[in-house]
Amino acid sequence: MLDPGAIFPFPLDDFQLEAIDALNQGHSVVVSAPTGSGKTLVGEYAIYRALAHGQKVFYTTPLKALSNQKLRDFREQFGADKVGLLTGDLSLNREAQVVVMTTEIFRNMLYAEADSGDDPLEGVEAVVLDECHYMNDSQRGTVWEESIIHCPPPIQLVALSATVANAGQLTDWIERVHGPTRLVLSDHRPVPLAFSFCSAKGLHPLLNDEGTGLHPNCKVWRAPKGSHRKGTKTPKPPQPEAPPLGFVVAQMAERDMLPAIYFIFSRRGCDKGVKELGKATLVTPAEQARIKARLDSFVATTPEAVREGGHAEALLRGIAAHHAGVLPAWKELIEELFQQGLIKVVFATETLAAGINMPARTTVISALSKRTERGHRALMGSEFLQMAGRAGRRGLDSQGYVVTVQSRFEGVREAGQLAIAPADPLVSQFTPSYGMVLNLLQRYDLAKAKELVERSFGRYLATLDLAEDEARIAQLMQQLDSLEDGSGEVPWDDFEDYEKQRGHLREERRILRILQQQAEETLAHELTLALQFASEGTLVSLKAPQLRGRVTPAVIVAKVKGPGQFPLLLCLTDDNVWLLLPCGAVVALHAELSCLQVSQVEAPELRHSGELRHGDQASGGLALAVASMASRHDMVTAQYDLAGEVQAHARLVHDLEEQLELHPAHRWGDRRQLKKHRRRMEELQLEIDERQRLLHFRSNRHWDTFLALIEVLRFFGALAGAEGLEPTEVGRTVAALRGDNELWLGLALMSGHLDELDPPQLAAVFEAISTEVNRPDLWCGFPPPPAAEEALHDLRGLRRELERQQECAKVTFPLWWEPELTGLVHAWAKGASWSDVIGNTSLDEGDVVRILRRTVDLLAQVPYCEAISEQLRTKARAALKAINRFPVCEIEDLLSSGNGQLDSAIERPMP
Repeated sequence: MLDPGAIFPFPLDDFQLEAIDALNQGHSVVVSAPTGSGKTLVGEYAIYRALAHGQKVFYTTPLKALSNQKLRDFREQFGADKVGLLTGDLSLNREAQVVVMTTEIFRNMLYAEADSGDDPLEGVEAVVLDECHYMNDSQRGTVWEESIIHCPPPIQLVALSATVANAGQLTDWIERVHGPTRLVLSDHRPVPLAFSFCSAKGLHPLLNDEGTGLHPNCKVWRAPKGSHRKGTKTPKPPQPEAPPLGFVVAQMAERDMLPAIYFIFSRRGCDKGVKELGKATLVTPAEQARIKARLDSFVATTPEAVREGGHAEALLRGIAAHHAGVLPAWKELIEELFQQGLIKVVFATETLAAGINMPARTTVISALSKRTERGHRALMGSEFLQMAGRAGRRGLDSQGYVVTVQSRFEGVREAGQLAIAPADPLVSQFTPSYGMVLNLLQRYDLAKAKELVERSFGRYLATLDLAEDEARIAQLMQQLDSLEDGSGEVPWDDFEDYEKQRGHLREERRILRILQQQAEETLAHELTLALQFASEGTLVSLKAPQLRGRVTPAVIVAKVKGPGQFPLLLCLTDDNVWLLLPCGAVVALHAELSCLQVSQVEAPELRHSGELRHGDQASGGLALAVASMASRHDMVTAQYDLAGEVQAHARLVHDLEEQLELHPAHRWGDRRQLKKHRRRMEELQLEIDERQRLLHFRSNRHWDTFLALIEVLRFFGALAGAEGLEPTEVGRTVAALRGDNELWLGLALMSGHLDELDPPQLAAVFEAISTEVNRPDLWCGFPPPPAAEEALHDLRGLRRELERQQECAKVTFPLWWEPELTGLVHAWAKGASWSDVIGNTSLDEGDVVRILRRTVDLLAQVPYCEAISEQLRTKARAALKAINRFPVCEIEDLLSSGNGQLDSAIERPMP
């Protein structure tokens, strides 16, 4: 057992000693501690221990730039002969005891392990997973999960993570899928942080002495009165004016808070920041001389990597910009000078916070929200912590400073909330891919593949939530059971049948009303015309509101002029009631019956339609005569009810009513209550079904995706055999590739459409099918080579078919298609100068390097693909050599290329 005191010439923190103790006991460890707290020391101890045992250590990082930095650090620390590097296209001293690589390379090595004769993990004692919180990365987070799942249990894992909310869950999961693992937590920061807020009025403390809320002197901005009037849609009033960037830097310089990393969430903003500082000089003459000497040496070695636009001159004044649009070589120069304390302000995008060793005395966070592909959103707690954690240099500063700045969108309230916000939890980004499916099926049967897929962190997190969901489903099922018990002996089939019959009866009654209305409208016109000629004494049947809906026998005693063209009728009913009504109140005219004598009866004087008066003894005799006629003849049925189809439908309704009364359910208790009871049971059943469906989806979504990918692979002949699960030559070729859509790349390479292209043309097509540039202002001065255009045209049908199959299988993997830049890649491969290439595109230098490196990654994979023609392999090697020159490859790669060789562990292109 190694004594840490003998290795490190300074006392170790408790969490470092705890992690070392866990390693010495044979456990894997998860170390979750703030940025800059010294987590890397635990990984370094694992290296010292392995060297003492004559064993090996793989040190993995999320970014190639971080791998290069670790390579330099470890060569200095452990000796150049003991440290190697593996990248997508270069292998330096790969047999060394300490091999640095991206986590992606390590994942690919685990998949390739069973295929090669020699075991690349032989003699490996530990694997360090640096920046393990990268599991949250939406595009590449799955790499960490796959690495942990497939890493052999005897190898110790050293997972180093920034502070996350659920480090305990991560540890528990690693213990389940890999072996005994101990969590080491620390919130101790060797250099404490002080939070400030900068407005146009100056720099002020942000938090109170306890660090639990805003400082008492902080004035929270409130919108002026009258800006929120009710009922008006006035835009949100702007926050106070943001302080000028030069003012913020001057405030920090006055307080001796430099050097600083000034985080701005756009490349343009970073470059603009350099210009806004004007001619300000932040370094001493002695420091300036040191910068100049290093810059002169850089210019002499790599003149094409010098950034134009005043950046070299700004560098001499201690000011620089660092973002993805800058050449990697220039970024490394900035990192080197910053680490030496020679650059005082670096304007950087948040990618600088991702593990690159560039600690500063101060970090400035210029905005607390940022624009993303999905719109503007607030910073997350972990993003803020990651950037803030760059402040405070161990051994140099007694305190680090974090400065938040007033912006258009946020002020002191939002800054205070983020400064005390907890870290976010890790989530799973695990997603099966074509490569994963083929690699697993090459080695395991379907049952074992399923077991491995279901060992993901995502499935583990789902099971934690599933317990809660399952408990809720059980609770709902219990409620349903009690409702079913409470409904006693109710035969619900009969009840449903009764409800159906009731529904049927309701519908037939509705139809009967419509038929009656139609017959009534037809008859009303005929009756009105006939009544004009009807004589006094004619018997009629009336229906009016005054008669309470009853069809009433009556006799016409007189006709009175009405307001329109038709007369009003003065009638006497069988109940001895006088009524003055319009013709429309008559629903039957009994012209076939004898008229009654009405002349002797004195009629009352009624003036208004609808007026009613009770008769006297004198009219009673006539009323009895009407009643006598009504008793002998049907005078209580409206004439429209005698229409054939109305009568037929009325009989149907009557029959249905009788059937319903004979149904057993008709004699049950409160049917309304039963119906309510039944509806509640149905609602519960629907909720249970929906929750079970979601539960199934969350439990099985990864496996369902895996099975869907199998179907797509079978369609394209990548899987065959009796059960359709054996990778064919096509499948093995796709399995050897790494990319965002390995099947698309493999099918394109095996199509034969690329075989006749020369190396520069091949490189151009490779760029088009492996990259995407999401820039609306994209332009390129080099026209696409005709041969490459023709090859891409030939690939269109294949791409459309794959797109169709993916849609059918409900899986989404990108099918990159970027022909606009084929001319640029072709020109570079043909030997064009870097300045000529950059002068002919709207892209930044860093973007061009990234696109060319993706192309290099794909070209480097071709020699290891089984079903690709020898002709294409040879041309891919030549194309790789043509484009992999500085600044696409790094200076170190050039210097080491004598010892380097292409390696089969291929790195997936970086986003």
